[in-house]
Amino acid sequence: MIADPFDWDEELPLETEEEVYRALLRALQRKQGFGLFFVQCTPAQGEKIITDLRRDLPKQQIQELHLEGEVTALYDQIHELWQKRPFDALVVDGLEASLYAYEDVKRLSGWSSEEVYNYSWKGVPKILSHLNQQREHLQNSFLARFMFLVPPFVVDYFIQRAPDFLDWRSGLFCFPRDPKEVAQDAERFIGGAYAEYLALLPKKRIEKILELKSLQHACEDLELRTTLLFELGLLFQSEQDYGNAIASYEKALEIKPDYDAAWNNRGSALYALGRYKEAIASYDKALEIKPDLHEAWNNRGNALSALGRKEEAIASYEKALEIKPDDHAAWNNRGYALSALGRKEEAIASYEKALEIKPDLHAAWYNKACYYSLQGQVKQAIETLQHVIMLNDKYQEMAKNDSDFDSIRQDERFRALIGE
Repeated sequence: MIADPFDWDEELPLETEEEVYRALLRALQRKQGFGLFFVQCTPAQGEKIITDLRRDLPKQQIQELHLEGEVTALYDQIHELWQKRPFDALVVDGLEASLYAYEDVKRLSGWSSEEVYNYSWKGVPKILSHLNQQREHLQNSFLARFMFLVPPFVVDYFIQRAPDFLDWRSGLFCFPRDPKEVAQDAERFIGGAYAEYLALLPKKRIEKILELKSLQHACEDLELRTTLLFELGLLFQSEQDYGNAIASYEKALEIKPDYDAAWNNRGSALYALGRYKEAIASYDKALEIKPDLHEAWNNRGNALSALGRKEEAIASYEKALEIKPDDHAAWNNRGYALSALGRKEEAIASYEKALEIKPDLHAAWYNKACYYSLQGQVKQAIETLQHVIMLNDKYQEMAKNDSDFDSIRQDERFRALIGE
């Protein structure tokens, strides 16, 4: 069986929260014995649903099961609850935490809906395989209704990856989000720092991507939605998922074509993929909108440098420095381009300027070490390299294979420094 690809941009039916709740309540009242229900909602909505069900079904025994972390089996936990006190309905939340680590879910976090997956339980998260294998057992053991409270991506996952499980004696109820609550939740993501996203564990990053994607889809304010799409692009970039980062920025640009930061970041994602000419075009677009965007001038210089167009790169770096004289990255990059042209004295002066602004700029220290090595200044090269390795030991490995150090490679001090 093949699952139809899910269109992320397809709108859910326009129903009020009260209408969806009434439909859920009627379904629970009609269902006798075993039943399986999936309720797409926020945690706050989930709490309200439980409270309202206890009020509207006063004679029903309703219990809750809160899953924590990755869960691979559920039957035993349900059985333990049943043994303590049989229930008419069991509300389960936290299922999503068992899905974040799986590659399937990571793929689903992206924008593409073109790939159609062959239906197979092989490679599916263990908790879903378990539920699929145990569903007949659940039906025979518990004459009760099970409600799974889940975020939107879980429903989307089932639609694409396990549609027969979703359809198996189950109902699906999607609670619309209140625009004010969406806006409040969105505020948590606005202004997120790229460095913070890089520091996240992969599972946490995927969790944020899925949450943010759901938020932007529910957001009615176009300005806010544009900002959320930009943040989504940053998250994808931190995941090194440059294709989806580009798609996110382009979706933001569809709404706001003059979004200079999105054009700039789109260029950075293209640069990471080695698509330097396209990156330059994207930077140029950003600069057409905001000529004083120094980051775009610096990034443009990097793309030009990668294409071997060093003179143009230097001009671009200098443009960035006209706008922001203390742009340490531009000073360092300018030095690198000058060095490639053999303009060594100008290069070292540029590195020194970068370090004057940011004394712990690893890249500038490393470039200085390379400069000294190429000049045959062995003592200075080794001392500078030792300093940068103390700042960041990744440069020890880099120096092992960098041809700039070939002239001093046999020096015992250098060999000791790189651990040979």
